[in-house]
Amino acid sequence: MKEYRDHYFLKAKRENYPARSVYKLKELDARFRLLKPGLKVLDLGAAPGSWSLGAAEKVGSRGLVLACDIQSTDTVFPPQVIFMQEDVFARSADFEAKLDALGPFDLVISDMAPRTTGTRFTDQARSLELAQEALAVACARLKSGGGFVVKIFMGPDIQELLAPMRRAFVSVKSFKPKSSRAESKETFFVGLGFCGGAAEI
Repeated sequence: MKEYRDHYFLKAKRENYPARSVYKLKELDARFRLLKPGLKVLDLGAAPGSWSLGAAEKVGSRGLVLACDIQSTDTVFPPQVIFMQEDVFARSADFEAKLDALGPFDLVISDMAPRTTGTRFTDQARSLELAQEALAVACARLKSGGGFVVKIFMGPDIQELLAPMRRAFVSVKSFKPKSSRAESKETFFVGLGFCGGAAEI
């Protein structure tokens, strides 16, 4: 673990975030102005909860963050965060009912990553699959004009994500936060101005 105890790891500990990943969201927000008071946000793959906490700070008490992950978390969230332990892609009746009740959403965010195998091609393929699933959820649950943020490990099949994103959003941008580890292959794609309808993936 020693190599992970970098500036952002220590900063997260000082500022009471469960993971350093919150600073990636903060950089994305600073660049694209994603989060505003009163917005409704759907956080896919939220555990341990750093992105949900970061989003909650910006949307404030009038906003809402629905956070979901297949794993549980011990993170204590403010009242505007609802955490559900769910497989976000299994589409359970309870989860779909919650989405129906709380949505549509202004912003869907996904910092999901697969369990890495050490085999680059396999990890990239699994990351692409997660990103495509997140895009499908976003297309089903976003308001017109809404935004989408998704993490992916860059690989040769990236157009399989970008092509449907470009059909679903007015603008699609890529961004590599400074707080990403230098050796990481992760990149974030940001869809702005949701056009409505489901992208063909």
